[in-house]
Amino acid sequence: MAWENQTLDSEFILLGIFDHSPTHIFLFSLVLGIFTVALMGNTTLIFLIYLDTQLHTPMYFLLSQLSLMDLMLICTTVPKVAFNYLSGRTTISVTGCATQIFFYASLLSCECFLLTVMAYDRYVAICHPLRYPSLMSLKVCGLMVASSWILGSSDGVIDAAATFSFSYCGSREIAHFFCDFPSLLSHACNDTSTFEMVLFICCIGMIVIPVVIIIVSYTRVLLAVIRVGSGEGRHKAFTTCSSHLMVVGMYYGTALFVYIRPTSNHSPTQDKMVSIFYTILTPMLNPLIYSLRNKEVTRAFMKVLGQGKSGE
Repeated sequence: MAWENQTLDSEFILLGIFDHSPTHIFLFSLVLGIFTVALMGNTTLIFLIYLDTQLHTPMYFLLSQLSLMDLMLICTTVPKVAFNYLSGRTTISVTGCATQIFFYASLLSCECFLLTVMAYDRYVAICHPLRYPSLMSLKVCGLMVASSWILGSSDGVIDAAATFSFSYCGSREIAHFFCDFPSLLSHACNDTSTFEMVLFICCIGMIVIPVVIIIVSYTRVLLAVIRVGSGEGRHKAFTTCSSHLMVVGMYYGTALFVYIRPTSNHSPTQDKMVSIFYTILTPMLNPLIYSLRNKEVTRAFMKVLGQGKSGE
């Protein structure tokens, strides 16, 4: 059945990832648990950084923005998955699909740029501590974060507009649990090779180049750490940087796997499994990694908890 003349009232069918077998019911419950932890963890981290004046520094401001992006990212996909599963519906409108693509692509891009800024922040803090107040002032930090949001949102607009500029035909079924443009492009009637090439170039700019900058930044950081005479200073630097490197490894590793490949080489099952990792698991792990391995965040949490108990 052709559907090349799709309208805003048209609907796509999301095949999803769960059926109603006992195993999948357990996995669905696990996803809801992960979503709850991610929601609470990122929200708590944002409020802790906002409430504690000692955390009003560029590093924690960047961390709060990362939590905000993770919070928005997981809310872009999981609520729709849960609604469709619980209601028995599998459809999503063209408007809903375009909205998902916009937010999903925007937030992924925003996070790519933000993680690069966070690597630069750690590089300046460790390699040029005396110049840190000027190189990473709140104004400079704010401009970098604003640029991340603007560049990411621009990418989301381009991806959503380009995806729906094509005519689609054949089955309306999307072999995914959310609207991801590689999955949609496989249904396009038109030749999408030019767009795929542009998409590949964009991914080089948003994934590969930031990865190179991050690697260079942390190479310089590691060389500086090795020269640190104090064992305590070396430990603190390694702890701070290792948290960021764990996030970067998880995030960019899966993003590279999904987007630096031609659409024709995509396997729906592989894409769904990898997408679960960076759209659901990573937003949950980020606040846990930063909070459990960060004494300042733990101190702020205990302080707020203590104030709450004393006010009872």
